[in-house]
Amino acid sequence: MFDPVQLQTFLAVAQTLSFTQAAHRLGLRQSTVSQHVRKLEDAAGRRLFARDTHAVDLTEDGEAMLGFARTILEANERAATFFTGTRLRGRLRFGASEDFVLTRMPEVLEEFRRDHPEVDLELTVELSGTLHELLAAGRLDLVLAKRPPGPARGRATAPTGRLVWRDRLVWVGTDRLRLDARRPVPLVVFPPPAVTRARALEALERQGRDWRIACTSGSLNGLIAATRAGLGVMAHSLGMIPPGLVRVPSRAGLPDLGGVDFVLLYGERDGAARGPADALADAILAGGDRLQLP
Repeated sequence: MFDPVQLQTFLAVAQTLSFTQAAHRLGLRQSTVSQHVRKLEDAAGRRLFARDTHAVDLTEDGEAMLGFARTILEANERAATFFTGTRLRGRLRFGASEDFVLTRMPEVLEEFRRDHPEVDLELTVELSGTLHELLAAGRLDLVLAKRPPGPARGRATAPTGRLVWRDRLVWVGTDRLRLDARRPVPLVVFPPPAVTRARALEALERQGRDWRIACTSGSLNGLIAATRAGLGVMAHSLGMIPPGLVRVPSRAGLPDLGGVDFVLLYGERDGAARGPADALADAILAGGDRLQLP
């Protein structure tokens, strides 16, 4: 009933909330992406996206289709691997940013290990900025990390990457915290070269707002604990706000932090890690909705 190609296109649009970005990820024309989505909606008999000239959002039926699409595509991939007899081997050095500590990333990795038991997977969890540096130094084969939207300005040799999803950075804190406009903003931040730290400081400097570092930790769990304790506010992606924290209301007067892309970036792809890196990247793209918090 449901065409796997159309389901793959649906997932790409659902994760990027953009027909243009989905077309870029899949190497298709935008009109083809629209056609795939329309045919899938016809097959389901339901509208999967609410879209206008400014935004694309999943409908309730689209949210339901996410789980079905992922399950169908994973089963299709396992069947194809079984009957073609191809078995991936080698070592894959994979880096994921701290943002995924609280998500269902372990499920994605567990399924990858089950489907490719002969791949020796090495996982590095670090700050996004550090992962970019390790990738450039040839110490990682595949990275899932944050970076500013669009091309990496100022770095002509920066890899293009594959967009997993696009999000916004927002200020989060405990609902009991009250900010005094006459006093410096207390910040809970990662150490450099964290993307969220740099964005928070740049935004406050542009606004001319005083700030102070109330807590620094290289662990996301440490930052969450400090923020829950009311030590300050932190910059965080909207789609992954940890339990126990809320978005700081606009009346607090904090500056806009802008958008952020979560991307998959490859290292040197000519070696034995190329096949495993492609397979894990496909698994992450197929299960990208599990990497966000409800």
